[in-house]
Amino acid sequence: MKLNSSTARRDSRRAFTLIELLLVLVILGVLAAIVVPKFSGRTEQARITAAKTQIATFSTALDAFEVDNGYYPKGRNGLQDLVQQPRDAQNWKGPYLKGEIPNDPWGSAYIYECPGKQNTTGYDITSMGIDLREGSDDDISNWRRATDKQP
Repeated sequence: MKLNSSTARRDSRRAFTLIELLLVLVILGVLAAIVVPKFSGRTEQARITAAKTQIATFSTALDAFEVDNGYYPKGRNGLQDLVQQPRDAQNWKGPYLKGEIPNDPWGSAYIYECPGKQNTTGYDITSMGIDLREGSDDDISNWRRATDKQP
């Protein structure tokens, strides 16, 4: 079987050239460089929002505990008192939360203190944030630092 030159030329015209393929790859790379950073920032913002929402849920449950018992749970393990009745809580009507106490979106336990260092008549709840260090700028809590921006 012999190929004539017109058949070979027609076949080569139907295929993509190397330059066309490289151009498409460059366009896809530029689009990815624009789109990927926008979505990656959304993931971290979603985690921050989830931590704030969870802290608000804890606050609601702690307020219900306080109404029933006349005090907030004491110590660093006080959040456990929302799901398991402590010995000294005679009017406990819990559990105040369903299931176990969740970790923050970065996998660390929330830090609960009562009485709080910031809320001396109440409690402090803090997530250490992405850097997993307590007391850093990315911490999320139920209180405001003097350096925090007001909404």
